[in-house]
Amino acid sequence: MLALLCAFFSTNKRNSSVNESLEAGKMSRTFSQLLRSTVARCCLLLVLVSSTALYFRHVLDIADILPAAEEKLLRQRINLDHTLNFGARPLVQTMSPWKAPILWEGMFDPDLYDQKHIQNESSVALTVFAVGRYLDAYLNTFLTSAEKHFMLGLQVTYYVFTDQPEKVPTIKFGPRRSLKVIQVQKYSRWQDISMMRMKMISDAIESEIHHNCNYIFCFDVDQVFKGRFGSEALGDSVALLHAWYYKRPKQSFTYDRNPKSKAFMETGDYYYHAAIFGGVLEHVKDLADYCFLNIMEDKLNNVEALWHDESHLNKYFWLHKPSRLISPEYCWDPVIAENQDINVTRLVWASKNYKELRTR
Repeated sequence: MLALLCAFFSTNKRNSSVNESLEAGKMSRTFSQLLRSTVARCCLLLVLVSSTALYFRHVLDIADILPAAEEKLLRQRINLDHTLNFGARPLVQTMSPWKAPILWEGMFDPDLYDQKHIQNESSVALTVFAVGRYLDAYLNTFLTSAEKHFMLGLQVTYYVFTDQPEKVPTIKFGPRRSLKVIQVQKYSRWQDISMMRMKMISDAIESEIHHNCNYIFCFDVDQVFKGRFGSEALGDSVALLHAWYYKRPKQSFTYDRNPKSKAFMETGDYYYHAAIFGGVLEHVKDLADYCFLNIMEDKLNNVEALWHDESHLNKYFWLHKPSRLISPEYCWDPVIAENQDINVTRLVWASKNYKELRTR
């Protein structure tokens, strides 16, 4: 009996030890599983925290960038023409019937326009034709005076079209201002030079100018800059009121009255001077192409418009209204005695001796 009791207790003790070992193993495995699970969760949490930190850092970086980008975009969208004082010049017309501004001294703040165009990195091409005797007579004065007054502060490229490249004067240009010479054919008649310049301007815009500039102004060379000719004049499509006709009645305008000509006009809004026209490249190219095609059609019909390319330019602006008009202050003839409207002369006609300058 005693032996049986001893055996029983001995068996229970072994079973208890086995059970304890099994329980200990289970607890160890459970702890290991728990530990691995906890480590995995910690790693996941660490990855999540790191990713969140990187995300917010990226967001903060974008937040730093966005205000500057938005500010630049806002500056580009601001229409400074809303700041024009149309009542500043009560004795002259300051707005066209289609609501295009007509710029006169006193209507605008030049600094505002300059700041906007400098910030927008506006660049301007100036084209001028110096052919035959016109090169010797006018080009040097034209370019040196432009350097003092034309679009100061902006990138400007002068495109000189000439049949005598070797005679183009050497001029010291300011920062971000340069000159390119384009050789053109020599014509026997000055009228042909005047009319063919439209094709040359169009070709130059397509092949060269569009790589360097976003605005263009086309000038006659027989003029001299006398005062600021600045960024306020830049616009989509810019036309100049002729100094001799801006105050005259429409019936006195010298439109082409020949019904056989493509430039024929019975009436119009204003009389525009072809000594200056400009705008964004697309619009000026459209104007130049229109004038050239109509000039060539007239030639096929043995017709020549009264004032050549100027007659066709007036027809174009009658059909396609300019978005900006510049007053005769931007191109004035000092011979005109009635000058009470002219508060400043920005560009003036040079004296001319057509008998010596023009050949037939």
